[in-house]
Amino acid sequence: MNWTIVIAETIVMTIAFTAMILIPLVRNPVWWIHDYPQDIQEEYFKTHERLPSKFFSKTVLVKKGCALLLALLVMLGLMKLAGAYDFWSAFALSYGIWLFIDWYDCFILDWVLFANMKSVRLPGTEHMNAAYHQKRYHFVQSLWGMLIGLILCLIGAGIYASIL
Repeated sequence: MNWTIVIAETIVMTIAFTAMILIPLVRNPVWWIHDYPQDIQEEYFKTHERLPSKFFSKTVLVKKGCALLLALLVMLGLMKLAGAYDFWSAFALSYGIWLFIDWYDCFILDWVLFANMKSVRLPGTEHMNAAYHQKRYHFVQSLWGMLIGLILCLIGAGIYASIL
């Protein structure tokens, strides 16, 4: 595998992920309402129409499903571009990038930016400073992301190895 390409892929994917999250979030924080802690959602819904925000709601499943399918397709391309030569190298590459982005999302986007950017607070919840600084919530979400990524990257590596 070409490590220069792997590092470049990780940087580009992190930038793309950040844009994919932050652009809609700044424009309309309600777009990602299903990713806000439950107490923030409940405070928002006291004064606004209730939207589907449960993980297994159709809206959330469609959004997350499209994102996972896109991630799988991109990962297949990244595996090829970096020169993965078998199942394990493809898995290590894809899951390594996934973990980096997952941890970046938790520790930088959620714990630092999300907690402190007033522009991403849901209307009517601006006063909930402590709720926006919940580290445990985002850490648990990150653990779920690691599990989902593990499954997705195993599938991706299997597909990649089968078409080698």
